[in-house]
Amino acid sequence: MILRHASVFAQLLDLVPRDKFDALVRQHRAEANAKGFSSWDQFVAMLFCQLGQAHSLREIVMGLGTCLGKLVHLGVKEAPKRSTLAYANEHRPWQLYQDLCTTVLERARPYAKGKGKLRFRNKLYSLDATVIDLCLEMYDWAHFRRSKGAVKLHLVLDHEGYLPTFAHITDGKTHEVTMAQRLSLPPGAIVAMDRGYNDYALFAAWCEQGVGFVTRMKDNAVYEVIERRVVPDTGKIRSDELILLTGVQAQDKCAHILRRIVVWDEEQQREIVLLSNLMQFAASTVARIYKERWQIELFFKALKQNLRVKTFVGTSANALKTQIWIALIAMVLLKILQLRSTFGWSLSNLVAVLRLNLFTYRDLWVWIDKPFETLPTHPVAKQLELDFR
Repeated sequence: MILRHASVFAQLLDLVPRDKFDALVRQHRAEANAKGFSSWDQFVAMLFCQLGQAHSLREIVMGLGTCLGKLVHLGVKEAPKRSTLAYANEHRPWQLYQDLCTTVLERARPYAKGKGKLRFRNKLYSLDATVIDLCLEMYDWAHFRRSKGAVKLHLVLDHEGYLPTFAHITDGKTHEVTMAQRLSLPPGAIVAMDRGYNDYALFAAWCEQGVGFVTRMKDNAVYEVIERRVVPDTGKIRSDELILLTGVQAQDKCAHILRRIVVWDEEQQREIVLLSNLMQFAASTVARIYKERWQIELFFKALKQNLRVKTFVGTSANALKTQIWIALIAMVLLKILQLRSTFGWSLSNLVAVLRLNLFTYRDLWVWIDKPFETLPTHPVAKQLELDFR
């Protein structure tokens, strides 16, 4: 049999460099004492869970089992058994997929270059975290509140292409500021974040490192106005002031002059008070930077609505982290398709249509540009030559 094209799923897997995957397997000793079921088999099965939107181990196994003739193009010999996949998810190190996510991100960055709504020399990031609720009876290791379990996904989103550039999974009790303090941002970068990251020592560190920030100011913040800047009569900027923080211990933690900008939010009919250390930007630009922070909220929403990060096929911490990291890898692969396509896919539509075409035979890169014009191809058998002598 001669195939004109591999399946769409197989072509998508080609975006994951197999040589680097194998190197990571060796680095993490992920297949120590393995008997037949490889880390690649596990990765393909769990990526199918994400893109095929399988709800359980049974659905993963049955879904792959019904496509047995097409698995060879995925580098898989046969569909796994439920117990084998469950064991791999519980015992194979999730750090393998954390590092693989970084590798796939490197593959995605060239496609993201120059893509974004705000374009200026400074690198723009947004910083946030989302809580993933868990049933405490099933996930008794994930204590969050008295009768509730959860883990928290911390993320830094690069606004050039809206790709994640840093992610970390912690227990639900870990505060956002704790993770922000561990970040290493390049000088000149700008980070937008919500009010949950208000920490004056963190602001002082960023001022000293040359990192810009924009956030919401606390309602109870105590400050002294140093200078009032002129604002246009028309527009959404109500005031633009240079201030010094004068609250208890605030001056000791952050002695830098900061900028307080009051913006009118027409949609919510309210004032928003911003705090920043960006002195050279127009007040309206600072307001636009903060508005761009909404993109990380959209990223979390897309992740939870389109991929499997709210229901899990394993209950151990290792299985849960494995599934979340492979969901992030799936998101990066989808972003590559989105960035390369000329069709203008929304992420939800791309996920829905891709799910229905994972095992069809067509050129993926033609199909994502012309999804309704690219017909599927079929395996074509070489015609036998008949001898009439």
